[in-house]
Amino acid sequence: MADKSNYLTTGQMAKRTGLTVRTLRYYDQIGLLSPSQNVDPSKRMYSKQDMIRLQKIQTLKYIGLSLQEITKLLNDSSLLEQDLRSSLALQKEIMLQKTAHMKYVVRAISEAMDLLDEQKADVDWGGLADLIQIVHTEKDWAEQYLTAYRLQARIELYDKFSVNTIGWHHWFFEHLRNQPDLKILELGCGNGTLWARNINRIPESWNITLTDLSAGMLDEARKHIDESDNRFKYLIADAQSIPFHNEQFDIVIANHMLYHVSDIPKALSEIYRVMKSDAVLYASTMSKSHLREIEHIANAFDPHIQVLDPVMERFEFDNGTDMLEGLFSEIKLIRYEDEMIVDQIQPLLNYITSTPMNARSILTGVKLEKFKSFLQAILDRDGSIHISKDTGFFQVNKKA
Repeated sequence: MADKSNYLTTGQMAKRTGLTVRTLRYYDQIGLLSPSQNVDPSKRMYSKQDMIRLQKIQTLKYIGLSLQEITKLLNDSSLLEQDLRSSLALQKEIMLQKTAHMKYVVRAISEAMDLLDEQKADVDWGGLADLIQIVHTEKDWAEQYLTAYRLQARIELYDKFSVNTIGWHHWFFEHLRNQPDLKILELGCGNGTLWARNINRIPESWNITLTDLSAGMLDEARKHIDESDNRFKYLIADAQSIPFHNEQFDIVIANHMLYHVSDIPKALSEIYRVMKSDAVLYASTMSKSHLREIEHIANAFDPHIQVLDPVMERFEFDNGTDMLEGLFSEIKLIRYEDEMIVDQIQPLLNYITSTPMNARSILTGVKLEKFKSFLQAILDRDGSIHISKDTGFFQVNKKA
């Protein structure tokens, strides 16, 4: 029989957490949080793992998710495999994103109030419409939680098991032109990690414009980079219709994003247009061999499983030169030398179920447990799993 000292009754759980017994019983009724231990026939008891799940529930509830959304999220088998530290780190990240968005909305409201004071009259229709749009950009936090989890899973795999200790973002930054007074445009900046990880190396005279199609991503970039840093501007923009005049930028960066653009030639034409005559484009991507072993392992277990997103094949090492040479000159492909040596199952499994392909829908229940055993057998036999990384960037000049 289990040691009762390691478990809590419903009343004890309520007292420890400040929740009511009624709330805990309702969570049990809807399948959100059920006591996991039957210590004796008359009592169902909560374990430490139940407490961890409850903590996650309350955080997700705080950021605005419904109980239905939380139930769906926490019943995702891959999310349940996080250790407590990883789970808390993810929750912290989401809370910071929520805070950054709220600050952005508060600033927009303050600016509207200031405008009213200046005009001594009603704000115009356009101003009201803009304010409504800003407030309406509140994210789908359930989806954002999943997105953040999946990004965390990928970063964890890279950070834990990559052989190259320099790191992609430091390495990539070192290859940028290092001159004063540069005007730089990044398309599809994502969460701004490139700049956040190199913030102390950026010259004070640089003028950097970060753009993304997603207002949420720009919120994250503002959070990762000090919002008061006047070297940076943030703008929602589509790479296929860049909202700048001709020949404005010394550097344009498209960091692992061109393969997502629906009309790549149009985006390249727009990039060419906004580049100065002596400007440089840095367009990073990967080869078809990047992480290929992960796909092979999954297929060896079940040929129907897909892990890697084929979208990257739209702009990769083999076809990138052909797509660039019509507009640009001196096209150089510079590779980042790296690989991963993986000796733990869970980070690899988290990565496999984090991609937008079908792995996470197939690897559930009994099949997930069988796949874990399959991975463990490989580690027991070989000691580790070697995974190729083949990334880099095209460095190109504007053709005269």
